[in-house]
Amino acid sequence: MTGTLQISDRIWNAKYRWRDGNALMDNSIEDTWRRIAHALAGVGKDEKWESDFYSVLENFAFLPGGRIQAGAGTRHKVTLFNCFVMGSIEDSLSGIFDSLKEGAVTMQQGGGVGYDFSTLRPYGMQAHGVGMIASGPVSFMKIWDSMCGTILSTGARRGAMMASLRCDHPDIMDFIEAKRDEKILRHFNLSVLASDEFMRAVRSDSEWPLVFPEGGELFRRVKAKALWERIVRAAYDCAEPGVIFIDRVRDMDNLSYCERVSATNPCGEIPLPPYGACDLGSINLTRFVKYPFTDKASIDFEGLEKTAIIAVRMLDNVYDLSHFPLPRQRQVAKSSRRLGLGLTGLADALIMVNIRYGSKDARKIAGKIMKTITECAYATSVELAREKGAFPLFSPEYLEGGFLRSLPGEIVKSIAKHGIRNSHLTAIAPTGTISLLANNVSSGLEPVYALDYKRTIRQADGSLDTVQVSDYAYRLFRHEMGGDESLPASFVTVKDISPEEQLLMQAALQKHVDNAISKTVYVPECEDFESFASLYDQAYELGLKGCTAFRPNPVTGQVLIEKAHCCSSEREAD
Repeated sequence: MTGTLQISDRIWNAKYRWRDGNALMDNSIEDTWRRIAHALAGVGKDEKWESDFYSVLENFAFLPGGRIQAGAGTRHKVTLFNCFVMGSIEDSLSGIFDSLKEGAVTMQQGGGVGYDFSTLRPYGMQAHGVGMIASGPVSFMKIWDSMCGTILSTGARRGAMMASLRCDHPDIMDFIEAKRDEKILRHFNLSVLASDEFMRAVRSDSEWPLVFPEGGELFRRVKAKALWERIVRAAYDCAEPGVIFIDRVRDMDNLSYCERVSATNPCGEIPLPPYGACDLGSINLTRFVKYPFTDKASIDFEGLEKTAIIAVRMLDNVYDLSHFPLPRQRQVAKSSRRLGLGLTGLADALIMVNIRYGSKDARKIAGKIMKTITECAYATSVELAREKGAFPLFSPEYLEGGFLRSLPGEIVKSIAKHGIRNSHLTAIAPTGTISLLANNVSSGLEPVYALDYKRTIRQADGSLDTVQVSDYAYRLFRHEMGGDESLPASFVTVKDISPEEQLLMQAALQKHVDNAISKTVYVPECEDFESFASLYDQAYELGLKGCTAFRPNPVTGQVLIEKAHCCSSEREAD
Protein backbone atom coordinates (compact mmCIF):
# COMPACT_ATOMS: atom_id res chain seq x y z
CA MET A 1 0.00 0.00 0.00
CA THR A 2 2.80 2.38 0.91
CA GLY A 3 4.47 1.82 -2.44
CA THR A 4 1.29 2.75 -4.29
CA LEU A 5 0.84 5.99 -2.35
CA GLN A 6 4.52 6.80 -2.86
CA ILE A 7 4.32 6.30 -6.60
CA SER A 8 1.18 8.45 -6.84
CA ASP A 9 2.94 11.25 -5.01
CA ARG A 10 6.05 10.85 -7.16
CA ILE A 11 4.00 10.95 -10.37
CA TRP A 12 2.36 14.17 -9.20
CA ASN A 13 5.73 15.64 -8.24
CA ALA A 14 7.46 14.64 -11.48
CA LYS A 15 4.73 15.27 -14.04
CA TYR A 16 1.97 17.55 -12.80
CA ARG A 17 3.36 19.77 -10.03
CA TRP A 18 3.85 23.38 -11.11
CA ARG A 19 7.41 24.60 -10.88
CA ASP A 20 8.60 28.06 -11.84
CA GLY A 21 12.31 27.52 -12.28
CA ASN A 22 13.44 26.12 -8.94
CA ALA A 23 10.42 27.51 -7.10
CA LEU A 24 7.66 25.06 -6.16
CA MET A 25 4.31 26.73 -6.90
CA ASP A 26 2.08 23.75 -6.00
CA ASN A 27 2.73 22.70 -2.42
CA SER A 28 0.13 19.94 -2.47
CA ILE A 29 -2.18 18.10 -4.84
CA GLU A 30 -4.95 20.39 -3.55
CA ASP A 31 -2.97 23.34 -4.89
CA THR A 32 -2.84 21.62 -8.28
CA TRP A 33 -6.61 21.13 -8.26
CA ARG A 34 -7.14 24.78 -7.29
CA ARG A 35 -4.79 25.94 -10.04
CA ILE A 36 -6.61 23.93 -12.72
CA ALA A 37 -10.08 24.92 -11.52
CA HIS A 38 -9.19 28.61 -11.32
CA ALA A 39 -7.55 28.67 -14.74
CA LEU A 40 -10.37 26.88 -16.55
CA ALA A 41 -13.06 28.93 -14.80
CA GLY A 42 -11.28 32.13 -15.76
CA VAL A 43 -12.11 31.74 -19.47
CA GLY A 44 -15.47 31.63 -21.17
CA LYS A 45 -17.17 33.73 -18.44
CA ASP A 46 -17.31 30.71 -16.13
CA GLU A 47 -15.90 32.21 -12.91
CA LYS A 48 -19.01 31.08 -11.00
CA TRP A 49 -18.14 27.48 -11.92
CA GLU A 50 -14.75 27.46 -10.18
CA SER A 51 -16.00 25.70 -7.03
CA ASP A 52 -17.79 23.10 -9.16
CA PHE A 53 -14.63 22.54 -11.19
CA TYR A 54 -12.67 22.01 -7.99
CA SER A 55 -15.32 19.65 -6.62
CA VAL A 56 -14.93 17.17 -9.49
CA LEU A 57 -11.15 17.37 -9.40
CA GLU A 58 -11.14 16.73 -5.66
CA ASN A 59 -10.18 13.18 -4.75
CA PHE A 60 -9.64 12.41 -8.44
CA ALA A 61 -13.32 12.07 -9.40
CA PHE A 62 -12.51 13.66 -12.76
CA LEU A 63 -9.07 13.36 -14.31
CA PRO A 64 -8.33 15.90 -17.06
CA GLY A 65 -5.72 14.89 -19.61
CA GLY A 66 -2.15 15.05 -18.46
CA ARG A 67 -1.28 18.20 -20.41
CA ILE A 68 -4.19 20.03 -18.76
CA GLN A 69 -3.04 18.99 -15.31
CA ALA A 70 0.55 19.96 -16.00
CA GLY A 71 -0.08 23.24 -17.82
CA ALA A 72 -3.38 24.88 -16.88
CA GLY A 73 -2.83 27.97 -14.77
CA THR A 74 0.94 27.99 -15.08
CA ARG A 75 2.83 30.70 -16.86
CA HIS A 76 4.32 28.18 -19.23
CA LYS A 77 3.45 28.61 -22.90
CA VAL A 78 2.52 24.98 -23.48
CA THR A 79 -0.28 23.12 -25.17
CA LEU A 80 -3.03 21.62 -23.02
CA PHE A 81 -3.86 19.09 -25.74
CA ASN A 82 -2.32 15.64 -25.37
CA CYS A 83 -2.10 14.78 -29.04
CA PHE A 84 -2.49 16.00 -32.60
CA VAL A 85 -2.85 14.57 -36.06
CA MET A 86 -0.45 16.44 -38.29
CA GLY A 87 -1.02 17.80 -41.76
CA SER A 88 -0.97 15.71 -44.91
CA ILE A 89 2.64 14.96 -45.88
CA GLU A 90 3.44 16.44 -49.29
CA ASP A 91 5.22 13.93 -51.52
CA SER A 92 8.37 15.96 -52.03
CA LEU A 93 11.61 16.30 -50.12
CA SER A 94 10.78 19.83 -48.99
CA GLY A 95 7.23 18.78 -48.05
CA ILE A 96 8.49 15.82 -46.05
CA PHE A 97 10.93 17.91 -44.06
CA ASP A 98 8.39 20.67 -43.52
CA SER A 99 6.15 18.02 -41.95
CA LEU A 100 9.06 16.71 -39.89
CA LYS A 101 9.69 20.22 -38.54
CA GLU A 102 6.03 20.71 -37.62
CA GLY A 103 6.08 17.40 -35.77
CA ALA A 104 9.25 18.33 -33.88
CA VAL A 105 7.80 21.67 -32.78
CA THR A 106 4.59 19.99 -31.65
CA MET A 107 6.40 17.28 -29.69
CA GLN A 108 8.76 19.80 -28.10
CA GLN A 109 5.72 21.55 -26.62
CA GLY A 110 4.30 18.32 -25.21
CA GLY A 111 1.97 17.02 -27.93
CA GLY A 112 2.01 13.52 -29.38
CA VAL A 113 1.55 13.27 -33.14
CA GLY A 114 -0.21 11.05 -35.64
CA TYR A 115 0.51 10.82 -39.37
CA ASP A 116 -0.85 9.10 -42.43
CA PHE A 117 2.19 8.18 -44.52
CA SER A 118 0.05 6.95 -47.42
CA THR A 119 0.72 10.12 -49.43
CA LEU A 120 4.39 9.20 -49.90
CA ARG A 121 5.25 7.34 -53.09
CA PRO A 122 6.41 3.74 -52.72
CA TYR A 123 9.91 2.39 -52.85
CA GLY A 124 11.32 2.26 -56.38
CA MET A 125 8.88 4.70 -57.95
CA GLN A 126 10.57 7.39 -59.98
CA ALA A 127 10.34 11.01 -58.89
CA HIS A 128 10.21 12.46 -62.39
CA GLY A 129 10.91 16.06 -61.43
CA VAL A 130 14.35 15.30 -60.04
CA GLY A 131 15.20 12.01 -61.74
CA MET A 132 15.50 10.09 -58.47
CA ILE A 133 14.03 6.87 -57.14
CA ALA A 134 11.73 7.05 -54.11
CA SER A 135 12.86 5.27 -50.96
CA GLY A 136 9.32 4.74 -49.62
CA PRO A 137 7.33 5.74 -46.51
CA VAL A 138 9.09 3.41 -44.07
CA SER A 139 12.48 4.93 -44.84
CA PHE A 140 11.18 8.39 -43.97
CA MET A 141 9.46 7.10 -40.85
CA LYS A 142 12.93 6.25 -39.57
CA ILE A 143 13.81 9.95 -39.74
CA TRP A 144 10.75 10.78 -37.64
CA ASP A 145 11.79 8.07 -35.20
CA SER A 146 15.23 9.61 -34.81
CA MET A 147 13.68 13.05 -34.35
CA CYS A 148 11.47 11.73 -31.57
CA GLY A 149 14.44 10.17 -29.80
CA THR A 150 16.35 13.44 -30.07
CA ILE A 151 13.45 15.44 -28.63
CA LEU A 152 13.28 12.96 -25.75
CA SER A 153 16.98 13.42 -25.05
CA THR A 154 16.41 17.14 -24.46
CA GLY A 155 14.29 16.40 -21.40
CA ALA A 156 10.87 16.73 -23.01
CA ARG A 157 8.15 14.34 -21.88
CA ARG A 158 8.27 10.99 -23.62
CA GLY A 159 7.28 11.20 -27.24
CA ALA A 160 4.38 9.38 -28.81
CA MET A 161 3.72 8.93 -32.52
CA MET A 162 1.24 7.02 -34.65
CA ALA A 163 1.87 6.07 -38.25
CA SER A 164 -0.92 4.78 -40.45
CA LEU A 165 -0.78 3.42 -44.00
CA ARG A 166 -3.54 2.45 -46.43
CA CYS A 167 -4.08 -1.27 -46.93
CA ASP A 168 -3.63 -0.82 -50.69
CA HIS A 169 -0.37 1.15 -50.56
CA PRO A 170 2.36 -0.63 -52.57
CA ASP A 171 4.69 -0.56 -49.55
CA ILE A 172 2.15 -2.09 -47.17
CA MET A 173 4.24 -5.26 -46.73
CA ASP A 174 7.29 -3.26 -45.58
CA PHE A 175 5.09 -1.33 -43.19
CA ILE A 176 3.56 -4.49 -41.73
CA GLU A 177 6.93 -6.13 -41.15
CA ALA A 178 8.82 -3.01 -40.01
CA LYS A 179 8.74 -3.60 -36.27
CA ARG A 180 10.01 -7.15 -36.43
CA ASP A 181 13.37 -5.41 -36.16
CA GLU A 182 13.48 -4.47 -32.49
CA LYS A 183 15.93 -1.63 -33.20
CA ILE A 184 13.78 0.52 -35.51
CA LEU A 185 10.64 2.62 -35.20
CA ARG A 186 10.61 2.23 -31.42
CA HIS A 187 8.85 5.58 -30.98
CA PHE A 188 5.97 4.72 -33.32
CA ASN A 189 2.70 2.89 -32.96
CA LEU A 190 1.69 1.45 -36.35
CA SER A 191 -1.81 0.91 -37.70
CA VAL A 192 -3.05 -0.34 -41.06
CA LEU A 193 -6.04 1.52 -42.53
CA ALA A 194 -8.30 -1.40 -43.50
CA SER A 195 -11.22 -0.46 -45.74
CA ASP A 196 -14.57 -2.25 -45.98
CA GLU A 197 -13.71 -3.19 -49.57
CA PHE A 198 -10.53 -4.83 -48.36
CA MET A 199 -12.38 -6.77 -45.65
CA ARG A 200 -14.86 -8.02 -48.25
CA ALA A 201 -11.95 -9.09 -50.46
CA VAL A 202 -10.44 -10.98 -47.52
CA ARG A 203 -13.67 -12.87 -47.00
CA SER A 204 -14.06 -13.74 -50.68
CA ASP A 205 -10.34 -14.55 -51.07
CA SER A 206 -10.17 -12.09 -53.95
CA GLU A 207 -7.17 -10.38 -55.46
CA TRP A 208 -6.32 -7.00 -54.00
CA PRO A 209 -4.69 -4.20 -56.03
CA LEU A 210 -1.76 -2.28 -54.57
CA VAL A 211 -1.86 1.21 -56.04
CA PHE A 212 -0.47 4.69 -55.59
CA PRO A 213 -3.39 6.89 -56.63
CA GLU A 214 -1.34 10.08 -56.73
CA GLY A 215 0.74 8.51 -59.49
CA GLY A 216 -2.20 6.74 -61.10
CA GLU A 217 -0.24 3.50 -61.12
CA LEU A 218 -1.23 -0.08 -60.33
CA PHE A 219 1.87 -1.79 -58.92
CA ARG A 220 0.69 -5.36 -58.48
CA ARG A 221 -2.10 -7.55 -57.20
CA VAL A 222 -1.95 -9.76 -54.14
CA LYS A 223 -4.35 -12.14 -52.47
CA ALA A 224 -6.33 -10.11 -49.94
CA LYS A 225 -6.53 -13.05 -47.56
CA ALA A 226 -2.76 -13.52 -47.68
CA LEU A 227 -2.20 -9.82 -46.96
CA TRP A 228 -4.61 -9.94 -44.03
CA GLU A 229 -2.79 -12.96 -42.66
CA ARG A 230 0.53 -11.06 -42.90
CA ILE A 231 -0.98 -8.20 -40.87
CA VAL A 232 -2.31 -10.51 -38.19
CA ARG A 233 0.83 -12.67 -38.16
CA ALA A 234 2.99 -9.61 -37.49
CA ALA A 235 0.66 -8.60 -34.65
CA TYR A 236 0.90 -12.14 -33.27
CA ASP A 237 4.69 -12.12 -33.41
CA CYS A 238 5.47 -8.55 -32.29
CA ALA A 239 2.21 -6.85 -31.18
CA GLU A 240 2.03 -4.53 -34.18
CA PRO A 241 0.58 -3.27 -36.43
CA GLY A 242 -2.88 -2.55 -35.12
CA VAL A 243 -5.82 -2.20 -37.48
CA ILE A 244 -8.10 0.80 -38.00
CA PHE A 245 -11.36 0.07 -39.82
CA ILE A 246 -11.20 3.37 -41.61
CA ASP A 247 -14.53 3.31 -43.47
CA ARG A 248 -16.37 2.67 -40.22
CA VAL A 249 -14.49 5.59 -38.66
CA ARG A 250 -15.51 7.84 -41.54
CA ASP A 251 -19.10 6.64 -41.73
CA MET A 252 -19.66 7.33 -38.03
CA ASP A 253 -17.78 10.65 -38.02
CA ASN A 254 -20.08 13.48 -36.94
CA LEU A 255 -18.20 15.77 -39.33
CA SER A 256 -18.10 13.47 -42.35
CA TYR A 257 -19.75 16.27 -44.35
CA CYS A 258 -16.73 18.55 -44.02
CA GLU A 259 -13.63 16.47 -43.20
CA ARG A 260 -11.87 13.28 -44.24
CA VAL A 261 -10.07 11.36 -41.53
CA SER A 262 -7.08 9.17 -42.35
CA ALA A 263 -5.14 9.14 -39.07
CA THR A 264 -5.60 9.05 -35.31
CA ASN A 265 -3.83 10.37 -32.27
CA PRO A 266 -1.01 8.09 -31.03
CA CYS A 267 -3.24 5.82 -28.98
CA GLY A 268 -6.06 5.55 -31.49
CA GLU A 269 -9.04 6.81 -29.50
CA ILE A 270 -9.41 10.08 -31.42
CA PRO A 271 -9.60 9.90 -35.24
CA LEU A 272 -8.74 13.39 -36.48
CA PRO A 273 -8.48 15.44 -39.65
CA PRO A 274 -5.16 17.06 -40.59
CA TYR A 275 -4.02 19.39 -37.77
CA GLY A 276 -6.80 18.20 -35.45
CA ALA A 277 -6.28 18.01 -31.68
CA CYS A 278 -7.62 15.84 -28.85
CA ASP A 279 -8.95 17.37 -25.63
CA LEU A 280 -9.15 14.50 -23.15
CA GLY A 281 -10.54 13.80 -19.70
CA SER A 282 -11.72 10.71 -17.82
CA ILE A 283 -14.30 10.17 -15.09
CA ASN A 284 -12.91 7.94 -12.36
CA LEU A 285 -15.68 5.39 -11.78
CA THR A 286 -14.28 4.20 -8.46
CA ARG A 287 -15.49 7.48 -6.94
CA PHE A 288 -19.08 6.64 -7.91
CA VAL A 289 -19.54 3.29 -6.17
CA LYS A 290 -21.85 3.31 -3.17
CA TYR A 291 -21.41 0.72 -0.40
CA PRO A 292 -18.54 -1.14 -2.14
CA PHE A 293 -18.22 -4.92 -1.65
CA THR A 294 -21.58 -5.15 0.14
CA ASP A 295 -24.96 -6.46 -0.94
CA LYS A 296 -26.04 -2.83 -1.43
CA ALA A 297 -23.15 -1.93 -3.73
CA SER A 298 -24.25 0.16 -6.72
CA ILE A 299 -23.20 2.89 -9.15
CA ASP A 300 -24.13 6.46 -8.23
CA PHE A 301 -25.61 7.47 -11.59
CA GLU A 302 -26.83 10.82 -10.26
CA GLY A 303 -23.30 11.74 -9.21
CA LEU A 304 -21.98 10.48 -12.54
CA GLU A 305 -24.39 12.75 -14.44
CA LYS A 306 -23.43 15.81 -12.38
CA THR A 307 -19.74 15.15 -12.93
CA ALA A 308 -20.16 14.63 -16.69
CA ILE A 309 -21.97 17.98 -16.97
CA ILE A 310 -19.18 19.83 -15.18
CA ALA A 311 -16.42 17.93 -17.02
CA VAL A 312 -17.77 18.92 -20.45
CA ARG A 313 -17.77 22.59 -19.48
CA MET A 314 -14.20 22.29 -18.17
CA LEU A 315 -12.91 20.56 -21.30
CA ASP A 316 -14.64 23.07 -23.59
CA ASN A 317 -12.82 25.90 -21.80
CA VAL A 318 -9.48 24.26 -22.58
CA TYR A 319 -9.85 25.60 -26.15
CA ASP A 320 -9.83 29.17 -24.90
CA LEU A 321 -6.93 28.71 -22.49
CA SER A 322 -4.45 26.55 -24.37
CA HIS A 323 -1.53 27.55 -26.50
CA PHE A 324 -1.06 25.68 -29.79
CA PRO A 325 2.31 24.73 -31.27
CA LEU A 326 1.16 25.74 -34.78
CA PRO A 327 -1.37 28.37 -35.97
CA ARG A 328 -3.04 25.80 -38.23
CA GLN A 329 -3.67 23.55 -35.22
CA ARG A 330 -5.47 26.38 -33.46
CA GLN A 331 -7.63 27.05 -36.49
CA VAL A 332 -8.65 23.42 -37.05
CA ALA A 333 -9.16 22.60 -33.38
CA LYS A 334 -11.35 25.61 -32.68
CA SER A 335 -13.44 24.97 -35.77
CA SER A 336 -14.85 21.78 -34.20
CA ARG A 337 -14.03 22.04 -30.46
CA ARG A 338 -13.84 18.22 -30.28
CA LEU A 339 -13.87 16.67 -26.81
CA GLY A 340 -12.90 13.20 -25.65
CA LEU A 341 -14.65 12.65 -22.32
CA GLY A 342 -14.30 9.08 -21.16
CA LEU A 343 -13.93 6.84 -18.15
CA THR A 344 -11.27 5.10 -16.13
CA GLY A 345 -11.33 2.68 -13.22
CA LEU A 346 -14.01 0.56 -14.91
CA ALA A 347 -12.54 -2.77 -13.83
CA ASP A 348 -12.09 -1.65 -10.23
CA ALA A 349 -15.63 -0.26 -10.12
CA LEU A 350 -16.98 -3.60 -11.35
CA ILE A 351 -15.06 -5.42 -8.63
CA MET A 352 -16.46 -3.00 -6.04
CA VAL A 353 -20.06 -3.71 -7.14
CA ASN A 354 -19.38 -7.47 -7.11
CA ILE A 355 -19.56 -8.04 -10.87
CA ARG A 356 -17.01 -10.10 -12.81
CA TYR A 357 -15.39 -8.11 -15.62
CA GLY A 358 -15.96 -10.67 -18.37
CA SER A 359 -19.65 -11.29 -17.64
CA LYS A 360 -22.79 -10.14 -19.45
CA ASP A 361 -23.76 -8.15 -16.35
CA ALA A 362 -20.45 -6.30 -16.56
CA ARG A 363 -21.05 -5.35 -20.19
CA LYS A 364 -24.61 -4.29 -19.39
CA ILE A 365 -23.65 -1.94 -16.58
CA ALA A 366 -20.61 -0.63 -18.46
CA GLY A 367 -22.82 0.21 -21.42
CA LYS A 368 -25.29 1.98 -19.14
CA ILE A 369 -22.46 4.00 -17.59
CA MET A 370 -21.08 5.09 -20.97
CA LYS A 371 -24.56 5.83 -22.31
CA THR A 372 -25.17 8.07 -19.29
CA ILE A 373 -21.90 9.93 -19.79
CA THR A 374 -22.51 10.42 -23.52
CA GLU A 375 -26.10 11.61 -23.25
CA CYS A 376 -25.19 14.04 -20.46
CA ALA A 377 -22.25 15.27 -22.52
CA TYR A 378 -24.38 15.95 -25.60
CA ALA A 379 -27.13 17.66 -23.57
CA THR A 380 -24.52 19.84 -21.85
CA SER A 381 -22.91 20.76 -25.16
CA VAL A 382 -26.30 21.94 -26.45
CA GLU A 383 -26.65 24.15 -23.38
CA LEU A 384 -23.16 25.53 -24.00
CA ALA A 385 -24.17 26.31 -27.59
CA ARG A 386 -27.12 28.30 -26.26
CA GLU A 387 -24.77 30.24 -23.98
CA LYS A 388 -21.71 30.66 -26.17
CA GLY A 389 -22.57 29.55 -29.69
CA ALA A 390 -22.18 26.37 -31.72
CA PHE A 391 -18.83 25.18 -33.04
CA PRO A 392 -17.96 27.05 -36.27
CA LEU A 393 -18.31 24.06 -38.63
CA PHE A 394 -21.81 23.23 -37.40
CA SER A 395 -24.45 22.99 -40.11
CA PRO A 396 -27.78 21.16 -40.58
CA GLU A 397 -25.80 18.32 -42.19
CA TYR A 398 -24.45 17.54 -38.73
CA LEU A 399 -27.81 16.03 -37.85
CA GLU A 400 -27.33 13.38 -40.55
CA GLY A 401 -24.22 11.91 -38.89
CA GLY A 402 -24.21 8.17 -38.24
CA PHE A 403 -23.65 8.45 -34.50
CA LEU A 404 -26.50 10.94 -34.06
CA ARG A 405 -28.94 8.12 -34.85
CA SER A 406 -27.99 6.44 -31.57
CA LEU A 407 -28.94 9.44 -29.43
CA PRO A 408 -32.37 10.02 -27.88
CA GLY A 409 -34.74 11.97 -30.11
CA GLU A 410 -35.08 14.87 -27.69
CA ILE A 411 -31.33 15.49 -27.76
CA VAL A 412 -31.28 15.47 -31.58
CA LYS A 413 -34.23 17.89 -31.63
CA SER A 414 -32.45 20.24 -29.24
CA ILE A 415 -29.32 20.13 -31.44
CA ALA A 416 -31.46 21.04 -34.45
CA LYS A 417 -32.93 23.97 -32.55
CA HIS A 418 -29.90 25.35 -30.71
CA GLY A 419 -26.82 23.83 -32.32
CA ILE A 420 -24.08 22.16 -30.30
CA ARG A 421 -20.85 23.51 -28.87
CA ASN A 422 -18.62 20.50 -29.59
CA SER A 423 -18.62 18.31 -32.70
CA HIS A 424 -17.65 15.17 -30.75
CA LEU A 425 -17.98 14.51 -27.03
CA THR A 426 -16.70 11.11 -25.94
CA ALA A 427 -13.70 8.79 -26.23
CA ILE A 428 -12.05 6.20 -24.02
CA ALA A 429 -8.33 6.82 -23.73
CA PRO A 430 -5.57 4.83 -22.07
CA THR A 431 -5.04 6.54 -18.73
CA GLY A 432 -1.98 4.81 -17.33
CA THR A 433 -0.26 7.77 -15.73
CA ILE A 434 -3.26 9.74 -14.52
CA SER A 435 -4.86 6.54 -13.17
CA LEU A 436 -1.67 5.83 -11.29
CA LEU A 437 -1.81 9.39 -9.98
CA ALA A 438 -5.32 8.58 -8.68
CA ASN A 439 -3.89 5.87 -6.40
CA ASN A 440 -3.57 3.22 -9.10
CA VAL A 441 -7.13 2.70 -10.25
CA SER A 442 -7.47 0.35 -13.21
CA SER A 443 -6.66 2.10 -16.48
CA GLY A 444 -9.44 3.15 -18.87
CA LEU A 445 -11.67 0.20 -19.73
CA GLU A 446 -8.85 -2.31 -19.26
CA PRO A 447 -9.14 -5.21 -16.83
CA VAL A 448 -7.08 -5.03 -13.66
CA TYR A 449 -3.52 -5.92 -14.62
CA ALA A 450 -2.61 -7.60 -11.31
CA LEU A 451 -3.49 -7.18 -7.65
CA ASP A 452 0.15 -6.65 -6.63
CA TYR A 453 2.95 -5.97 -9.07
CA LYS A 454 6.03 -3.92 -9.81
CA ARG A 455 5.59 -0.78 -11.87
CA THR A 456 8.34 1.03 -13.75
CA ILE A 457 7.99 4.80 -14.05
CA ARG A 458 10.06 7.44 -15.77
CA GLN A 459 11.34 10.20 -13.49
CA ALA A 460 11.56 13.89 -14.40
CA ASP A 461 15.26 13.44 -15.22
CA GLY A 462 14.49 10.59 -17.64
CA SER A 463 15.68 7.80 -15.35
CA LEU A 464 13.55 4.75 -14.63
CA ASP A 465 12.44 3.61 -11.22
CA THR A 466 10.61 0.45 -10.17
CA VAL A 467 8.09 0.47 -7.33
CA GLN A 468 5.85 -2.22 -5.84
CA VAL A 469 2.18 -1.22 -6.21
CA SER A 470 -1.26 -2.64 -5.46
CA ASP A 471 -4.52 -2.29 -7.33
CA TYR A 472 -6.91 0.30 -5.86
CA ALA A 473 -9.89 -2.03 -5.36
CA TYR A 474 -7.67 -4.68 -3.79
CA ARG A 475 -6.21 -2.20 -1.29
CA LEU A 476 -9.67 -0.86 -0.48
CA PHE A 477 -11.03 -4.37 0.12
CA ARG A 478 -8.18 -5.22 2.46
CA HIS A 479 -8.68 -1.94 4.31
CA GLU A 480 -12.45 -2.37 4.62
CA MET A 481 -12.70 -6.12 5.16
CA GLY A 482 -9.41 -7.05 6.76
CA GLY A 483 -6.39 -8.97 5.62
CA ASP A 484 -7.77 -12.45 6.25
CA GLU A 485 -11.03 -12.12 4.31
CA SER A 486 -11.10 -14.23 1.15
CA LEU A 487 -11.46 -12.33 -2.10
CA PRO A 488 -14.88 -12.35 -3.79
CA ALA A 489 -15.28 -13.87 -7.25
CA SER A 490 -15.34 -10.39 -8.80
CA PHE A 491 -11.60 -10.06 -8.17
CA VAL A 492 -10.30 -11.07 -11.59
CA THR A 493 -7.26 -9.82 -13.48
CA VAL A 494 -6.51 -9.61 -17.17
CA LYS A 495 -5.13 -13.16 -17.25
CA ASP A 496 -8.49 -14.47 -16.04
CA ILE A 497 -10.44 -12.77 -18.83
CA SER A 498 -10.52 -14.24 -22.32
CA PRO A 499 -9.60 -12.11 -25.34
CA GLU A 500 -13.14 -12.57 -26.64
CA GLU A 501 -14.58 -11.19 -23.39
CA GLN A 502 -12.31 -8.17 -23.69
CA LEU A 503 -13.52 -7.51 -27.24
CA LEU A 504 -17.14 -7.80 -26.16
CA MET A 505 -16.57 -5.18 -23.46
CA GLN A 506 -15.02 -2.84 -26.02
CA ALA A 507 -18.03 -3.36 -28.29
CA ALA A 508 -20.49 -2.73 -25.44
CA LEU A 509 -18.89 0.66 -24.89
CA GLN A 510 -18.18 1.62 -28.52
CA LYS A 511 -21.89 1.92 -29.36
CA HIS A 512 -22.03 4.83 -26.89
CA VAL A 513 -18.76 6.52 -27.94
CA ASP A 514 -18.66 8.96 -30.86
CA ASN A 515 -14.88 9.03 -31.22
CA ALA A 516 -13.14 5.71 -30.58
CA ILE A 517 -11.63 3.52 -27.88
CA SER A 518 -8.03 2.74 -27.09
CA LYS A 519 -7.98 -0.90 -26.00
CA THR A 520 -5.20 -3.46 -25.98
CA VAL A 521 -6.58 -6.99 -25.99
CA TYR A 522 -4.32 -9.13 -23.84
CA VAL A 523 -3.68 -12.56 -25.37
CA PRO A 524 -1.81 -15.34 -23.52
CA GLU A 525 1.48 -16.38 -25.05
CA CYS A 526 0.16 -19.92 -25.50
CA GLU A 527 -2.72 -18.79 -27.74
CA ASP A 528 -2.47 -20.41 -31.18
CA PHE A 529 -2.35 -18.25 -34.28
CA GLU A 530 -5.78 -19.23 -35.59
CA SER A 531 -7.48 -18.16 -32.35
CA PHE A 532 -5.49 -14.94 -32.31
CA ALA A 533 -6.38 -14.18 -35.93
CA SER A 534 -10.07 -14.70 -35.24
CA LEU A 535 -9.99 -11.75 -32.81
CA TYR A 536 -9.45 -9.31 -35.66
CA ASP A 537 -12.32 -10.80 -37.62
CA GLN A 538 -14.52 -10.59 -34.54
CA ALA A 539 -13.52 -6.97 -33.97
CA TYR A 540 -14.72 -6.08 -37.44
CA GLU A 541 -17.97 -8.02 -37.07
CA LEU A 542 -18.66 -6.43 -33.68
CA GLY A 543 -18.59 -2.96 -35.20
CA LEU A 544 -15.36 -1.79 -33.59
CA LYS A 545 -13.38 1.05 -35.14
CA GLY A 546 -10.06 -0.67 -34.57
CA CYS A 547 -8.26 -3.56 -32.94
CA THR A 548 -4.93 -3.90 -31.17
CA ALA A 549 -3.79 -7.06 -29.41
CA PHE A 550 -0.78 -7.84 -27.26
CA ARG A 551 0.70 -11.30 -26.97
CA PRO A 552 3.98 -11.70 -25.05
CA ASN A 553 6.75 -12.13 -27.61
CA PRO A 554 10.52 -11.86 -28.02
CA VAL A 555 10.37 -8.46 -29.77
CA THR A 556 8.31 -6.37 -27.36
CA GLY A 557 8.81 -8.46 -24.25
CA GLN A 558 6.79 -10.62 -21.90
CA VAL A 559 5.02 -8.04 -19.76
CA LEU A 560 1.92 -6.11 -20.77
CA ILE A 561 2.31 -2.96 -18.71
CA GLU A 562 5.91 -2.40 -17.67
CA LYS A 563 7.29 -0.90 -20.86
CA ALA A 564 9.37 2.26 -20.73
CA HIS A 565 9.17 3.57 -24.29
CA CYS A 566 6.30 5.52 -25.80
CA CYS A 567 4.80 2.66 -27.74
CA SER A 568 4.20 0.16 -24.98
CA SER A 569 1.17 -2.05 -25.20
CA GLU A 570 -0.43 0.38 -22.75
CA ARG A 571 -0.45 2.84 -25.67
CA GLU A 572 -0.61 5.91 -23.50
CA ALA A 573 0.44 9.49 -24.05
CA ASP A 574 -0.49 11.44 -20.95
